[in-house]
Amino acid sequence: MQNYLFKNIGVVNENKIIHTDVLVKGDRICKIASNISELAACIEINGEGLHLLPGIIDDQVHFREPGLTHKATIHSEACAAVAGGVTSFMEMPNTIPNALTPEILEEKYQIAANTSPANFSFFMGVSNTNSEDVLKINNKKKEVCGVKIFMGSSTGNMLVDNYATLERIFSESELLIATHCEDERIIKQNLQKRLATGKPLEPADHPIIRDAEACFSSSLTAIQLAQKFNSRLHVLHITSEKELVLFGNMLPLTEKRITAEVCVHHLHFTADDYERLGYKIKCNPAIKSPENKKALWEGLLSDKLDVIATDHAPHLLSEKTGDYFQAHAGLPLVQHGLPLMLYYHHLGKISLEKIVEKMCHAVADCFKINNRGYIREGYFSDLTVVDTRKHFTIKKENLLYKCGWSPLEGMEIPASVIGTWVNGRQVYGNNRVIASNGGQRLTFNR
Repeated sequence: MQNYLFKNIGVVNENKIIHTDVLVKGDRICKIASNISELAACIEINGEGLHLLPGIIDDQVHFREPGLTHKATIHSEACAAVAGGVTSFMEMPNTIPNALTPEILEEKYQIAANTSPANFSFFMGVSNTNSEDVLKINNKKKEVCGVKIFMGSSTGNMLVDNYATLERIFSESELLIATHCEDERIIKQNLQKRLATGKPLEPADHPIIRDAEACFSSSLTAIQLAQKFNSRLHVLHITSEKELVLFGNMLPLTEKRITAEVCVHHLHFTADDYERLGYKIKCNPAIKSPENKKALWEGLLSDKLDVIATDHAPHLLSEKTGDYFQAHAGLPLVQHGLPLMLYYHHLGKISLEKIVEKMCHAVADCFKINNRGYIREGYFSDLTVVDTRKHFTIKKENLLYKCGWSPLEGMEIPASVIGTWVNGRQVYGNNRVIASNGGQRLTFNR
């Protein structure tokens, strides 16, 4: 393993930017100081004009393996991730088979250990009937990121609408509980009302069918359960202004028992974009009207929303066509989450420090990840180098998603990820992925 010395680079860390040197030895950050002397057998990187960020930690991705590998594999999407500055990911359980037993969960860990260049963790899935298996994961609370509950429809047997099951998981799980919150009853009512008009369903109907009320009702239920049992709850992909009243911003993140996530596509697209992009931006929960995007930005910058993620969910382009019921829900985004936030930084919407807080520090604190998410001496050297002056255009030729498309194609980004290091090893640079595996299983301080 090589040692690296980043010279005179702008380190973005803990709400400040400092121009300094950073020495990486083995898999750890060894020293942060001005004028570190060049060492023998050390690769020196001139950081003049560049920024060094902690590696992005994406707490919500769907890498599709096992069972849906025509769309993506852990290897293909982890390669896309490191090209976008992501050094660690947490993957969802709605693969085939669903990750509903400890044995299936461990099979996914083994695949990642063999094929992922990024660090990894996997959520344990919940169904109406597997609470015994879910609670066995309490014994692995230092090795598994959390428990995932779909309180809205998903792949396979993963809609949890049995209140007794919900109460048992919320009362007995020792792990963080992450929820997809949409009220299935409200969604079905909205769908029936829309079908009763006799008009064909269109992409723009999606946020009407999966509306803010469905999200609010389900999020409220999850929060009430968490408050009743003092559970550690993380509500994923908030999409509506209405839901923001459920979350406070007064406590430091490390003291919050209930936290919330926002995804990059809900900060970028609005319902106005269905006319241009159609089912390419169909996702659950739905992208909603423009006032919701405005409110999400306000909630993010005021710390009501704690974490930025991608909810990367690739499908073949052919699977995004057809009628409303045939078009799959989900967008490929993990390669472009950080670049998209750098685009908004260029517009003056968000600072580099805030990007790092929401995509690195807050994720590490929220999940209590050991020794990652910060640039600190003794921490793992998960790092990404960004050039805020180097423009690039998102196009098919530079996509690494196995599905081969992006809803952002044609967009010019005024900054670039030029290098990514995972556990002290450079895995991306010169516009190519250098390493085919080597990511480590995340561990948690619980």
